[in-house]
Amino acid sequence: MRIIEPHRDAGAYALRVLGAANVFRFEEHLAECSACGVRVREFRGVAAELAAYARRTPAGVAPVVSPGPEVLRRMVAAAAVGRRTSRRRRLALVAAAVALGVGGPALVLQGVPADRAGAERWTATGGLPGVSAVVTTGAREWGTDVGLEVARLPVAAGVCALVAVGRDGSEQTVSTWSVAGAGGKPATVRGGAALDPADIDHFEVRASDGHRLATVTR
Repeated sequence: MRIIEPHRDAGAYALRVLGAANVFRFEEHLAECSACGVRVREFRGVAAELAAYARRTPAGVAPVVSPGPEVLRRMVAAAAVGRRTSRRRRLALVAAAVALGVGGPALVLQGVPADRAGAERWTATGGLPGVSAVVTTGAREWGTDVGLEVARLPVAAGVCALVAVGRDGSEQTVSTWSVAGAGGKPATVRGGAALDPADIDHFEVRASDGHRLATVTR
């Protein structure tokens, strides 16, 4: 299953190894996502330290060439392997819950344990008949960590988006993913919103044409 998560591109963008075709898409996302802004600054700090280390040339030692794009790509790839391994473990827990007879969409929000203080579960209350959606939120210093499990979306919906709607009517895109890429199967995505959990009125799952497929409320 292929899920588009621009949050994953923060490291590659900061280290300047993100493909040119994806830079514009990520920068649009970065303008709305304070969490990715923090990640980009952290990765740039690492890149600066690597460059400084490479410039150090002890006496009698040939100058060290600054780390190139290939080295940085390998670093990002290694970090991605670690994230995938962790994700597989979480999915195994979800599968175990289903095997024990948990009804409806089972969701383990990445990074937001169910027993964490302030964690909330939201469920679909309207939208396209047959679509089911569960959102779990957790408070963070930068806003709200958000996880979604959604099922029975029509493949024709194309690229869908989870949007957080504030009590003041403001909107922030939490995450996007390809329904066709998921083969029409249930999808689990994660994202973040700069809004405080208390300031979020509801979430909406929208199709690429803006049509609302599900409304998710507390």
